[in-house]
Amino acid sequence: MAKNHGAHGARMNSVQMVETLAQKVADELGLELVEVTLQKESRGKCLCLYVDKDGGITLDDCERFHKQVQPLFEDVDYDIMEVSSPGVDRPIKNMRDFERHKGDMVEVKLFAPVNGSKLYQGTLTAMDDASVTITDAEDQAITFERKGVAIIKPMVDLEEEDFADVVLDDEE
Repeated sequence: MAKNHGAHGARMNSVQMVETLAQKVADELGLELVEVTLQKESRGKCLCLYVDKDGGITLDDCERFHKQVQPLFEDVDYDIMEVSSPGVDRPIKNMRDFERHKGDMVEVKLFAPVNGSKLYQGTLTAMDDASVTITDAEDQAITFERKGVAIIKPMVDLEEEDFADVVLDDEE
């Protein structure tokens, strides 16, 4: 996407405005708008929109969303717009994410060590605005203050059968 200056040359960097407009399109398409970021990269300013849906997002979903939102951002100052999935290991940030991953194995990374460690793994059992609780391998509940948590991510366990349909270049 070439640099946009808008119909009247106006330039705007409002992620909130992008979120508002993108949320309406996501709702119309039955998608969840997960996150919007505007990042400076070596290739220019990248407007990144992450979308998802129950059962997983497809390339066609991303393309349809991209085509509908792009004309709405004429007054946004960016060089490149990307629409993608947040990934299977997308961070757990809110209660909707918690409900989706309650009972799943997660990794909790802390800003500062607690009992000598900044990394914990366990089953996600509880979360609210103030804290998050996991149950470790020894069946012990561990509660962390949310303000001390850098990131909570689901653990992705890939098995060999997950790659049964993958054909490597040298196998053709």
